[in-house]
Amino acid sequence: MEKSNWDEQLTAFEERLGYAFCDRELLKRALRHSSYVNEIGGAGLESNERLEFLGDAVLECTVTALLFERGSGYSEGVLTAVRARLVRTDSLARMARRLGLGGLLLLGRGAERGGERDNDTVLEDAFEALIGAVFLDGTAALAQRVVRRLFTDEVDGQIRHIAHGERYFDYKTTLQIELQRGGAADIRYETVSESGPDHDKTFVVRVLHNGRPLGEGTGKTKKAAEQAAAEQALGGL
Repeated sequence: MEKSNWDEQLTAFEERLGYAFCDRELLKRALRHSSYVNEIGGAGLESNERLEFLGDAVLECTVTALLFERGSGYSEGVLTAVRARLVRTDSLARMARRLGLGGLLLLGRGAERGGERDNDTVLEDAFEALIGAVFLDGTAALAQRVVRRLFTDEVDGQIRHIAHGERYFDYKTTLQIELQRGGAADIRYETVSESGPDHDKTFVVRVLHNGRPLGEGTGKTKKAAEQAAAEQALGGL
């Protein structure tokens, strides 16, 4: 990619983000996947992994503050579940796509061929690294301002769901909230069976509430099977 074209793309991205970097090298580092660094090498070339660590903390803190301010009247458990939904992998990947972050990522050839440019985890990591880059380039207040601009509508939307009584969390979290309304609850997931070769297993998981089975689900991973079990349990409440 020619430098002039690259700079133009970064400028357009900054406009979408609502923040112009003083040190554009920080932005470039946020876009630099570890596969690119491993392939290109070179002294002092750093991937976005450390920025991701910083951005994750800034993001969670700011979203928490937003929920505290705009979710008045809701319990800690509900707000915690909403926060988990807002900062989970698919939500952050969706935010990255909205900004056009994937098209700017610096990837190694193998990662590029493997479709990593549109991989949810890669996009999540780059988005978190981007927030970390803003934090280092400006101030904590500026980083929080960017997060607030991007997430305020998302937060308000989730709160509207709560107000309408909709079960919009992931099924495990929703089940936990529903069962704990009357106090402490012992909720456990146990694997009933697993079948198939190592590369293509199918899991059956059962969810129990105070020792009583509530639902059973099947999935290609244990996590997926747990979600399916929780979904079935919710249907029986």
